[in-house]
Amino acid sequence: MNSGLPSPGRAADVDLGKVRRWLAENTDDLLADLAAYVSLETPSDSKPHLDEALRWLTDQVTATLGPPESSTRYDGGALGDTLVADFPGLGPRRLLLLCHYDTVWSAGTLADWPYARSGPTATGPGIFDMKAGLIQGLWAIRALDAVGLPRPPLRILLNGDEELGSIFSRPTVEASADGVAAALVLEPGVHGAVKTARKGVGIFRIEVDGVEAHAGLDPERGVSAIDEMARVVLRLRALEDLGRGTSVNIGTVTGGSRTNVIAGRARAMLDVRVTTPEEAARIETAVAALRPTHEKLAVRISGGWNRPPMTRTPGIAAMYDLARTLAAGHGEDLNECAAGGGSDANFLAALGLPVLDGIGAVGDGAHARGEHILVEPTIARTALVAGLICLFAQ
Repeated sequence: MNSGLPSPGRAADVDLGKVRRWLAENTDDLLADLAAYVSLETPSDSKPHLDEALRWLTDQVTATLGPPESSTRYDGGALGDTLVADFPGLGPRRLLLLCHYDTVWSAGTLADWPYARSGPTATGPGIFDMKAGLIQGLWAIRALDAVGLPRPPLRILLNGDEELGSIFSRPTVEASADGVAAALVLEPGVHGAVKTARKGVGIFRIEVDGVEAHAGLDPERGVSAIDEMARVVLRLRALEDLGRGTSVNIGTVTGGSRTNVIAGRARAMLDVRVTTPEEAARIETAVAALRPTHEKLAVRISGGWNRPPMTRTPGIAAMYDLARTLAAGHGEDLNECAAGGGSDANFLAALGLPVLDGIGAVGDGAHARGEHILVEPTIARTALVAGLICLFAQ
């Protein structure tokens, strides 16, 4: 089931004004669902919390879409499970709606930072990244049903370990692209702009083993792992090329045991962001080529790329054109941007699937205290999501 993308010319067939009015009339109910969801803590490292939230979300999905044609819950072990469910609809184009339900916020955060609405904003842990996006997707579907507009066959994917790099869920995310025409990833936008490109992310662990010795009595017998790590860090930092969109960050360094002991061990964590596969290959080759400068030293590299770069492919450009045309018909200027962080959209784009990322909440502060959404723009964006979904029905 995959027959290409709808034409932007069909945007005029979608009565987005009717959808917006219905959503405006039901904003309080939408926000009540969002408040209930934000009030369920979903830290990536707490399986009991994630299980409770996924049960609630599964009920919400079923209440919105009815019984699925098929549904599979993939056990993530200590990590959050992944749910994939297919639902019937009009036409041959199945559309994938992809969301993650884990957040970076530890259990107990709600005690001093609960969901709250104040004037034009609403706040709470995970509300912007990306609990609002998931609720938006469900309410976009409800809006279509309420105003009598069609929806296509849908595949819903709820991922429980995205904030950890989709360690467990990546194969399931990639498999979800099979048989769908395109995907909407309901991550938040950047100041209202959708994301048509993202950097690839590499996480590497650098380990150096040296030879310990007394720093005062036998300095000539020691070979410092910290000294070698310093040389490694300088070589790695020299790989950065911001002009090509490549950043290199040594996030943590640890080593040694005592001030009077020549360090026998040192460890470091490396974060690399790249915009192209070519840059990823350059970095990978350079990291793999690291060699110790002394025969008694050992340098080991582990880790790798947890997300490939998401480049602005013709399919992504076409999805953006659909959204921009639909928004323009109702007085909205929809911008696009490239983002430095990765998401599950990276996996789908690398497979060649047309994908539109960052079509979720409008707001700010991802992963920061005080993250929030702007209520009215987020409701308007929910209507746009509904319109995009409707375009795939035929």
